[in-house]
Amino acid sequence: MAFALGFDAKMYRQTSGTRAAWPGTGAAPNLDLISNVRDVTVTLDKTEADVTTRGGDGWRQTIAALKELTVEWEMVYDTTDADFLAVLASFTGNTTIALAVLDGGSTTVGTKGFWADFMISGAEKSEPLEGAQTIKFTAKSTYSAVAPAFITVA
Repeated sequence: MAFALGFDAKMYRQTSGTRAAWPGTGAAPNLDLISNVRDVTVTLDKTEADVTTRGGDGWRQTIAALKELTVEWEMVYDTTDADFLAVLASFTGNTTIALAVLDGGSTTVGTKGFWADFMISGAEKSEPLEGAQTIKFTAKSTYSAVAPAFITVA
C-alpha cells in the first residue's frame, strides 16, 4: 500500500522569471522551497453546464465545464521570512505568484502536484492567546500565458 504523509509535501514559489510549462526532467527554474507552510488544502472543482434536452425523458442533464484550482495554507506571521513577505506582497499588490504545490521534492522523480500562476484572493490573520500569530492564505489559479498543470517530475 502506497501513501504519502502531509509533512513530506512541499510548496515552492518561483522567485524570478516567467512561469513556463514544467520541464521534461527535473524542476522548473528559480524555485524556492517555502518552509514556513502549515496545513495545506488543494481544492479542485468543476462548474456544470446544463445540456438538458427533451430526449432526456424528463431528466436534467449536465456536463462538467470549467475547472477551478484553489490552494489554502497557513503561514506563521514572520516579517523576516522572504517567502511570507512575497505572498503577502502578492495579496496587497494584486500581483501574480507562481506556485508549485507538490507531494514531494521538486527534483524527486515521481513527485506529483500542481504548477500554476495564482492570485492571492484571501488572507485571514489569527492571533491566538496561546500560539503564534498566523495568516491563512487563499490562492486561486489566475490569468496566465501558461495553463495550470498537474505535473509529474521525470
